[in-house]
Amino acid sequence: MASQTTNLPPQAEEGFKDAASYDAYRPSYPAEAVEKFLTHLKVAQQYDAKIVEIASGTGKFTELLAQRPERFTIKAIEPHYSMREKLVQKNLPGVEVIDGKADKMPIGDEWGDACIAAQAFHWFATPEALKEIQRVLRPGAVFGAIWNAEDYNKPKSWPATTKWEQKLNDFVYSLDDGLPRFKHLKWKEVFDQQLPATPLQVIKDTFTDRLPRFSLPLGEDSVKWTVWLSEEALRLRLNTLSQIALLKGDKREAYLELLKEILQGDDVERNEKGEIAVHGITFFIWTDRI
Repeated sequence: MASQTTNLPPQAEEGFKDAASYDAYRPSYPAEAVEKFLTHLKVAQQYDAKIVEIASGTGKFTELLAQRPERFTIKAIEPHYSMREKLVQKNLPGVEVIDGKADKMPIGDEWGDACIAAQAFHWFATPEALKEIQRVLRPGAVFGAIWNAEDYNKPKSWPATTKWEQKLNDFVYSLDDGLPRFKHLKWKEVFDQQLPATPLQVIKDTFTDRLPRFSLPLGEDSVKWTVWLSEEALRLRLNTLSQIALLKGDKREAYLELLKEILQGDDVERNEKGEIAVHGITFFIWTDRI
C-alpha cells in the first residue's frame, strides 16, 4: 500500500515518479568508493552485520550491499511508492523493503550496526531524523551518507574537469528551486547544530535531551571517476535530475538546444564510439553514534 505522505517536496515527488528511468539511468557507485565507505562504517568484513538504509529508492546502493560476501541483513526504508515497488521487484537477498521515513522508521531500538543514506541525506538533514537514526543504531555504530556527483551537478565551489561540464553546471544552478540538494552542502549544518553555543546551553541541553547524537568532525573522503556515455544516454541521465525532468514546453526545448550547443564544444572528449567522457566524484561522510 502506498504511503499517504512521504515528506518529499512536490517537485521531488513529481521528478522521481518515473522510477524505472531513475533506476536505469542513474549511476551506480565505484567499487573503490563502496569499499572505503563500508570500511569507515566498520561493516566491511563484518559478516551478518545489520544495516539500516534510509531512502533506498530503487535500490542502486542496496544492490551493492546485497551482493557483498558479508551477507548483510538489510532493512531498506523508502517512502516513495513507485521507488519502493521497483526495489521490491528486485527481490534482493537479505533485504527487507519497508515503507517508512527518516524521522519515523518502523525498526526497534539499537537494531543496526550501521545506517546508510545513499544519494538522499540532503532531503532529510533535520534534528528529528538524526534523533531517529541514533535510536535505531546500537551505541558505537556508524552513520554514513554517500553521493555520486557528476561535474555538471557539483557544488559551485568545486572545480569542473572541463569547460562544457562547467557550462552545464551553471545551467543546472539556474534551475535552482530552493529545495535542499547535495550540491548546496547545507546538509552539513544539522551536525554543527548539535554543538551548544555556551556552557549554560550545555547544562540546558543535558536536561532537555539535546546533547550531541553523533561525533564531530565528520569523516570525509571521495573517489573521482569517468564514464563514457552516448549523447542519448547523457540526456537520459540528466533527465533523472528532478529540476530537468520537470521542464515542459518551451523551457524543455530551450534546454535541449542549449545541451546540443554545449556538446559541440571543443573540449568535449569522445572515444571511437562517439561516447562522451563524463566526469564526477563519489563523496561520502561518516560519523559515530554517541
